[in-house]
Amino acid sequence: MGKMMRQYWVPAAMSSELERDGAPMRLMLLGEQLIAFRDSSGRVGIMDHKCPHRCASLFLGRNEENGIRCVYHGWKYDADGNCVDTPNIAGDSDFKRHIKAKAYKTAERNGLVWVYMGERQEAPPPLPAIEATLLPESEVQIVFAQRECNWLQALEGDIDTSHFGFLHAGAISADMLAPDNIFRYTVTNRAPDYHVTDTEYGTMYAAHRAADDGQTYWRFANFMLPFWTQTPQGKFATHLHNRAWVPMDDHHTMFVSLRWRNEPAFVTSDKAGKLMPGFERVFDYLPNTTEWHGRWRLKARPENDWLVDREAQKTGGNFTGITGIHQQDQAITESMGPVTAHLFEHLAPSDRMIMATRRRLLKAARALVKEGAVPPGVDDPELMYAVRSGDFV
Repeated sequence: MGKMMRQYWVPAAMSSELERDGAPMRLMLLGEQLIAFRDSSGRVGIMDHKCPHRCASLFLGRNEENGIRCVYHGWKYDADGNCVDTPNIAGDSDFKRHIKAKAYKTAERNGLVWVYMGERQEAPPPLPAIEATLLPESEVQIVFAQRECNWLQALEGDIDTSHFGFLHAGAISADMLAPDNIFRYTVTNRAPDYHVTDTEYGTMYAAHRAADDGQTYWRFANFMLPFWTQTPQGKFATHLHNRAWVPMDDHHTMFVSLRWRNEPAFVTSDKAGKLMPGFERVFDYLPNTTEWHGRWRLKARPENDWLVDREAQKTGGNFTGITGIHQQDQAITESMGPVTAHLFEHLAPSDRMIMATRRRLLKAARALVKEGAVPPGVDDPELMYAVRSGDFV
């Protein structure tokens, strides 16, 4: 699976995290310990944190004059990993030409830093034309949040539609909502029927429930290889969003959300216009640190039981007692442990999207290894353009 991931461009950081000639940043990505830095000319470099000389960490280095300089012996590398200075070697101006740090191709687009970690470093594939990543920087809202579990179990929470009526809306009844609130169909029928299908770019589900006057309420969502999802709350015309579940390592995931700022808010208020308990949009972070897993950690964590409020759970109209939809999802997926043992699962008909997505991932990974088949979307960036999710009656 790691080899397949490396065929794609990967969201690595927000552009704002890297200051020109600023301190290098530790970056754990696809199981590799890397550093990221922005040089004097504004270019972003991402490379192995170990200096090729004696393996001292370049995180301790000096980011200066268009390169990162190891403080052990002064060897210096540009953003492409080329060794440009070996000041402790007397009279050997050619030596540095034979030294190169393990560096990866990078790109920036609209506030997001991307890295390509595959074998095609000399001629990498084009950046994906995922719609939300093409929005002007002023119009896109970018959110990062670390999750302490495997990327797949984190991602699967996004494509499991039936949990919405329980985890997020379990304490809500239809009579609490206005008659024209489309959301009420998810609580009048908490067991939707499904259509699930493979697509060129991944998988898609259409969940449907009976609505008023013989109509049907539909919710469409997508999985796009290798780790992108789209959730169904919103109108197709304005629901420009994509979410990536980027593997940091086997036990940690970086959630990356890109959303159009001008999209109307998802309506989760009661008849009086009051926000429903538990539906707050909360990203309350701990201070970032320089540790390998020190970026974008939420305060609600396993060690504090995700700040569950038992009184709110019992009497406050909040099914979980946990504030915020994202934190509710985080608590559940982290509670499964770092890596879910699938042999203990009992998948049901409501899990058809989970099953289909696992098969789709394995199909693409096996085709790459056995046949050398390039995974979908790698060389065809337009494949994922204008793929949207949403709901309607």
